[in-house]
Amino acid sequence: MDFSGFTNEDFDVFLIDGLEARMEALKTTIRPKLEKLGASFAPTLSSLTGDEMFVHVAKHARRTINPPKDTWVAFAANPRGYKMMPHFQIGLWHTHLFIWFAIIYEAPDKEVMAERFIKKAAKIYKDIPNEFSWSLDHTKPETIKHQQLSKADLLTQFERLKTVKKAELLCGYTIDREKAMELGGTGLLAQIEEVFQHVSPLYKIALNIK
Repeated sequence: MDFSGFTNEDFDVFLIDGLEARMEALKTTIRPKLEKLGASFAPTLSSLTGDEMFVHVAKHARRTINPPKDTWVAFAANPRGYKMMPHFQIGLWHTHLFIWFAIIYEAPDKEVMAERFIKKAAKIYKDIPNEFSWSLDHTKPETIKHQQLSKADLLTQFERLKTVKKAELLCGYTIDREKAMELGGTGLLAQIEEVFQHVSPLYKIALNIK
């Protein structure tokens, strides 16, 4: 696949003032690259999960005033949408690139999936690489490194996902913009694939796929 990676111009889209100007830049510079990543990784994720994955590039269609601070391509086993189910994301903030497995607050079976995570907490804690990160809110750039968490901390996050209506949980890997640019297209594709191999078991746990 002809994927050249991301540039300063891509990351700096999120510094452009005004909704229309930022959306136009986002559509012309970043979105074509996200579409390429979508086409590249949908088959990979379908193979890793056993579910056919459909590509959803963020359109930010509901925005009327505030320009988007990040953008992404998502993958889910539903052609109509992804927010209501466990899914995967690749995207950018101004400061970094992210690669996530995600369960966000729209998921109606959140409590059931959280209970499955609670039962497998020890294995999940052991299997997630130390340099990976967790997020409790997909709308914020802040993350928590896995190596900073104890097993009890992780269990608390799973309990929160189960009991708090708006709770979310994302697991994956973030790459500072400079490093992401250094990796280039080939290096980034390899890194993304490696991350998806590590987080795809979470998808199977969430949906009780053997």
